[in-house]
Amino acid sequence: MTIAEKILSNHVGYPVKAGDLIICPVDGVMATDTTGPLAIQAFREMGGKQVFDKSKCVLVLDHAVPPPNERIANLHKMMRAFAKEQGIKLFEIGEGICHQVMVEHEFVKPGDVFIGADSHTPTYGALNAFACGVGSTDLAATMMTGQIWLKVPESIKIVCSGKLQEGVSAKDLILFLVGQLTISGATYQSIEFAGEAFEDMTLASRMTIANMVAEMGGKTGIVHPKGLLLDYDFEVIEPDENAVYLQTFEFDVSGLEAQISAPESPDNVGNISQWEGTEIDYAFIGTCCNGRLEDLQAAAAVLKGKRIKEGVRFLIAPASKSTLLDAMNDGTLQILIEAGASIITPGCGPCVGTHQGVPGNDEVVISAANRNFKGRMGNPNSNIYLAAPATVAASALNGKITSSANAS
Repeated sequence: MTIAEKILSNHVGYPVKAGDLIICPVDGVMATDTTGPLAIQAFREMGGKQVFDKSKCVLVLDHAVPPPNERIANLHKMMRAFAKEQGIKLFEIGEGICHQVMVEHEFVKPGDVFIGADSHTPTYGALNAFACGVGSTDLAATMMTGQIWLKVPESIKIVCSGKLQEGVSAKDLILFLVGQLTISGATYQSIEFAGEAFEDMTLASRMTIANMVAEMGGKTGIVHPKGLLLDYDFEVIEPDENAVYLQTFEFDVSGLEAQISAPESPDNVGNISQWEGTEIDYAFIGTCCNGRLEDLQAAAAVLKGKRIKEGVRFLIAPASKSTLLDAMNDGTLQILIEAGASIITPGCGPCVGTHQGVPGNDEVVISAANRNFKGRMGNPNSNIYLAAPATVAASALNGKITSSANAS
């Protein structure tokens, strides 16, 4: 069995294989202020009275925080009222991005099946869990029943040998892999990441890898647990030696360079040298992909004692309140602010394009987010490049796309 088949088999109580249709119990569900109101409405329409387990259902205010208008303020009000009625946890404005707080507060753990009404729910595969995104109606049904209908996905194995060279991060690696597989290369499949390149990664870096499974079309993505360090004891779930994979890809990434995803698709990827020197107007670090402490620290290492280029805007949205506090306490935040960065409310920030940091017409953005489709940040007439946090910081410093190795 693959890791995905093992986790699902453990939950349904009998062996399953790719292609099987199953009704699977879940260990947790989550919705945001983008999907939660629709899920609540569907829950009511289905005749829902009480969620299946108060301790396993969570709501998060993160996509448009603080609310930019009356309509969204009232959606937040609806979610607060539902959480109070049901006795479930609601993460308030500024507490952080859904995927970050689910991991920080241990709502998802290794071996779990977790369902979220957000496309980047596969992020929890960093924890050796089976996690996938669903629509609001499916989430409502799962909140009622504690179960979800699934087709057991086929699995793709990606083996990356070699260690990443200095200055190359997990974000560079996953951008490279998205470029190799393309945005539809793993549609409704589980991706297993294995090999030396992943073994020394922090949990934060593993989350970056699993997060962008969504940009391959994947149902879920799971980083092999070898080397995974957590603050609590856990049992690892590994694939069998004779596990059956739809495809296996092998890459030696020891010579991988910093990567850039150019407009207007995450799979439009190449070495940074292809775009180095492109002038930028706006730099952004944050999101469920790269707003964690190590990402802010990587940017601070580039910017310490320096100032960003005049005329460039540099926004940072920490992934959570905890991240913000940690960055304050270790001096990271001071370095970034003194360099010219503006810090905004922990949350999704400019990434989703509905609130905060919308670029102007023809402006060029370099972002540590996970998507650069046309209009993604709220303006279809802007151009978004994706990169690792260190590259974003170096580009803000020089006013043009720059490798962190060439920052000055």
